[in-house]
Amino acid sequence: MQIPMNLTQLYACTCTRLAAQSDSVILLSTCLRNYRLSPSFLAMKRQNFHIQKRCLYTRKYISRMFINPGKPQPKETDLVCKSHKLMLYNDIIAQGHTGAFHMLPFGLRAFEKLSRLIDEELQALGCEKLMLTTMTSKHLWQKTGRWDSMGSELFKLKDRHDMYYCLGPTHEEAVTDLVGSQPISYRTLPIMLYQTTRKFRDEMAPKYGLLRGREFEMKDLYTFDSSEENAKETYERINNAYISIFNRLHLNYIRVAGDSGAIGGDLSHEFHILADIGQDKLLICSDCGLGWNQELVDSQSSQTCSRSDCGPNLTDKIGIEVGHTFFLGTKYSKPLNATFQTETGKQELLQMGCYGLGVTRILQSGLEVLSLENQIRWPHLLAPYQVLIIPQKAGYKAGVCLDLAECLSDRLSLNAALTNEVVIDDRTQMTIGKRLYEAKRLGFPYIVVAGKTALQTPAMFEVIEVASGATETMTEDQLFDKLSCIETIPCHS
Repeated sequence: MQIPMNLTQLYACTCTRLAAQSDSVILLSTCLRNYRLSPSFLAMKRQNFHIQKRCLYTRKYISRMFINPGKPQPKETDLVCKSHKLMLYNDIIAQGHTGAFHMLPFGLRAFEKLSRLIDEELQALGCEKLMLTTMTSKHLWQKTGRWDSMGSELFKLKDRHDMYYCLGPTHEEAVTDLVGSQPISYRTLPIMLYQTTRKFRDEMAPKYGLLRGREFEMKDLYTFDSSEENAKETYERINNAYISIFNRLHLNYIRVAGDSGAIGGDLSHEFHILADIGQDKLLICSDCGLGWNQELVDSQSSQTCSRSDCGPNLTDKIGIEVGHTFFLGTKYSKPLNATFQTETGKQELLQMGCYGLGVTRILQSGLEVLSLENQIRWPHLLAPYQVLIIPQKAGYKAGVCLDLAECLSDRLSLNAALTNEVVIDDRTQMTIGKRLYEAKRLGFPYIVVAGKTALQTPAMFEVIEVASGATETMTEDQLFDKLSCIETIPCHS
């Protein structure tokens, strides 16, 4: 059956309107359910696609991406960390040198989504984002005593003028010096400043990929308050934001009291993802659920819960530390003279807190606990792309199936939540089964197969929800309704 002229004209009109006002357009695929696609129509669709691409989005094809979905995975390897292997052998990361990794496009999209999720939670509290210098001068670190106390893990360098700097593993000195250089009134407090940037630590034995490296991405937040009481209220608000972040990721985490270590302060909590590959031993009270890092328990010489109504039983767990919060008091504001003007006009020291999230650690930890041995499973919100469409293998009407896949991609991408979230596996020289295997290996949450049943009237698509293993056959409308409910984090790369 040939497409009527008025429908062909409608398509041309649709493309013209798309160029003028993209948000008012309904793609023609919604109007074609009862028509077969004629060669003349398909040729016109391809001719006009450049208008859509320029105005709405760029279709994404596996064959044009910097990734090798079929990359061989060695049967034997020295790597013992599951997530490290999965990220290396699926082109999520690539090793640059010892303890440092390139973040490849799929991995970077997941990282950017996690960063945006963190931004949402922190900015909802009124935190402001900034970017501090990577290098910090020696004299600031000498003022706080950390130039020497940090030891050999601190990367130090000297410029041509014989001035010494360090590559920041953290930025308490830099941000406190910045805030201390400004006139601060009690009316502006609390000040909450954060960044997500590259950090450096000269690890003696880097291992497990992004879990323990010499370069890593960290979110570090610094808060400044007028009193200890207010600072501790801010401390609890930030801890609650961390809880919200991990809850949104649906990761099995635990918060425990921790050792303040080189950062300092007299109140500290750690957030851990429970995993056997972790390097921290945690002790959890069987009665109340409170927990402690083993290092803190050892330093206090106590192996029981501090609450009087709890028994002596502590359960051992292993975790990957992915977050740490510190109440600092005046540890940094005093040596760096960071003050504010009180209501009576006096200058008083700011009360500080600092809060870290290992963003790349969270990313890999999520894969460690959710993935299968040979298949990536992302925390749903962090999946680089939500939907992969697999058209029929080359042969009987494969071109028509590819066009149907493209129309389906266009329609799904009109949904704001799915814009830039849909990929077409256009490697039609491969079987559907082979591409399906590789799609599951990369961790696409939803896979849509446009096979021979898509040529029926109405067109029927096979929809696979990978996490549950459920497979359903749906019409285009049913498929659209199902996938439109997916929660996503916008990513424009």
